[in-house]
Order: sequence, then C-alpha cells, then structure tokens
Amino acid sequence: MYNIVYSQGGVCLSSGFFASGIHAGLKKEGALDMAFIYSEDECEVVSVFTTNKMCAAPIRHFRAMGDVKTNFIVINSKNANAMTGQAGIDDIKEVLSTCDARVKNPIMSSTGVIGVRLPKAKIIDGMKLFDLTKRDSASASKAIMTTDTFPKEIAFKVMLEDGSSFNIGAIAKGAGMINPAMATMLCFITTDAKVSKSEMQETLDEVVKTTFNAISVDGDTSTNDTVFVLANGRSGAYDKEAFKEALFKVMHFLALEMVRDGEGATKLVTYKVTGAKDDREAEIAAKALSDSLLVKTALFGEDPNWGRIASTIGASGVEAYEEKLKISFDNLCVYDSGTIYFDAEMEKKCAVIMQHQKFTISCDLGIGEGSFKAYGCDLGHEYVKINADYRT
Repeated sequence: MYNIVYSQGGVCLSSGFFASGIHAGLKKEGALDMAFIYSEDECEVVSVFTTNKMCAAPIRHFRAMGDVKTNFIVINSKNANAMTGQAGIDDIKEVLSTCDARVKNPIMSSTGVIGVRLPKAKIIDGMKLFDLTKRDSASASKAIMTTDTFPKEIAFKVMLEDGSSFNIGAIAKGAGMINPAMATMLCFITTDAKVSKSEMQETLDEVVKTTFNAISVDGDTSTNDTVFVLANGRSGAYDKEAFKEALFKVMHFLALEMVRDGEGATKLVTYKVTGAKDDREAEIAAKALSDSLLVKTALFGEDPNWGRIASTIGASGVEAYEEKLKISFDNLCVYDSGTIYFDAEMEKKCAVIMQHQKFTISCDLGIGEGSFKAYGCDLGHEYVKINADYRT
C-alpha cells in the first residue's frame, strides 16, 4: 500500500533539486524568459518528444548525446531554435559550454518562434544570472510560458508502506499548437525516487498515452514538444505501482491544465468513447472529436449540435453504425440507436450543460469493449487573434 499526497514545491520538492527563472531580455518589460533545473546529484533522464518530422535543434542535440546522465536543464522561451539546421545545434553547444562547473552533461530546451537563430549573447549572459542554490519552481514555471495565461506546476509526496517515501514534481507550459501527438508543450518532471532508467522510460511511455497524447487544442503538432523526467535517486525509495500512479497524477493534471489554458478557451471537454471494437478504435474516435474544428466552434457557441458529433465519428474511419450509436451530453442522452431525443426541451437542457466550464460528451458505439477518453476545448475569436499576432 502507499499514499500519494499533494504538496507544494513543484520541481524543487524532490530532494537535491533546485530551479528558478530569470529575465534575460528575450521578452519585453522585464518578464521572466529563462529557467533552469539543477540537481546536486547526476540524474537518470528519460524523455518523450514530438512526432513532428521537423523536430527542433534541442531535441536533435539531446538525441545525439546518447545514453548519458545529467544534472542540469536550461530552458528559454521566445525562441524555438527550430528549422535552424546544424547552426542551431552548434548554437546550443556554444551556450552550454558556458555552464557552471557544477553542471554535468547539460541539456537545453526551447519554445517560441520557429525559424530564428538563438540570441546567444542574451542567453549566455542570462545563464550568468542563474543561482543554483535557489528553490523557486514558481518563477521557473513562469519563465517558460509563451501564450500561456497562467503557470503550471504540481508536486506530490509518495509515502510507502515500509515508512520510506519519495517525491515527484513538475513544471510545464502549453496553451496552443496542442495536438494528440505531443504538442507545443514542454514538461519537466523531477523525482528523488530510486528508479531505474529502463523502468522510468517504460512507465513514461505508458502514461503519456492517456495524458499528453490525449489532449487537443487546435490539432497542430509542434516542432519542440518535450517531456523530460529526471531521477536522482536521493530518497532511496521506490515502488513501481506507486511511481506509475504518481507520474500519471502529475502528467494528467498538467495535460488538463494545458487544455484549460487553450488560447482563448472557455471550455474543458472530456470526450468519452465506449463500445468501440477495441481500445485503439476508441482512441481514434475520441481524438477525432477533440480535434474537430466544427465540434470546437459548436462548443464555443454553446450549440449542442450533436449531428457534428455523429458526423465526426463517422468520418474518423472506425467501425460505427447509425443504428448502434448513442450520444450524451453529461447524463442527457440525445440520440440512441436510431432514436432522436433532441427536442426543443432537450436542446435547452443541453445548452445549459454547454455553458459550464467543464462537461463530458459521451459516445457509445455499441460494438465492443474498447474505450478511451480524450480532452479538448473550444475554439473562438481569441485563438485567431493570438495566433495572427504571434510573431509580433
């Protein structure tokens, strides 16, 4: 048995970890724009990256490092260092060559505009401002924001049956260019659990499927999507089941925070698909719903247009039949196996549900045992405004 308890501290809750954010002049008006995460001990590090074939220089640089331990990550916002070729990788090497002597095998991560070389001088000068003794996860989470409207961090203490315990915490950024194939999102997770690299990678690969890979804001997949997990083993404690549940809690919370913060979003919607031929078909249908622009705009208009739900499922390519499908808004069934319950009174009730900040659209395909939950948001005027002006 074990107990997982919410705690303050973000990435600094775990023993031996430090973090902070600073202003390096990448953003205007003194806004925080660079962050670091540092561990006194070298860490096992595992990762999951974007599926975009045009992955950014920081990802290519990390992959070229091979199987190494690290104790330091530097993160910059405002510049993605993507589509910058070998020069972008060389820029990273130059920046990281200026790290503090306590740093071992440093990693860099970036987010921002694509196709622009790193402002190396500002970043190198910014790194001189890092204080590796600071435990300020909150400022680090603010420094990595781009179009986010609020910082995102979480931490848990995990108490095991034998009296030992370990900690896990994270910071993340993401609000737009979010698609169920990883997204314009960065997530940095720290733990003092004594976990092997192989088990940590296996657990991360499994948990990402139902967290970050189950969300959608706009259907676009970024060049920079990254999840890093760093484990320094300082607690000496570990339990496989407890670690998996704690990692899920961290990643699920942050994934939903990204959807809630979707650029201009006003709704956080769960798409629950059941009765599919198998779990994979349920996943395809659920993600099609979370990704559909027609569904998203109906959510924004608070229009319970269940026909768009049915149409999207039909177009997703999964096995589905009109005479077996059931669609509900929360607990209100509007269509069931060919019978339409969507009269004027039902429309009013569903419209009230759609005014809520959170609700569920459930679709039972009536075929098998497959099920999956995806998460999405609405799409409105603010999204267009933010992304039309993004570079300026």
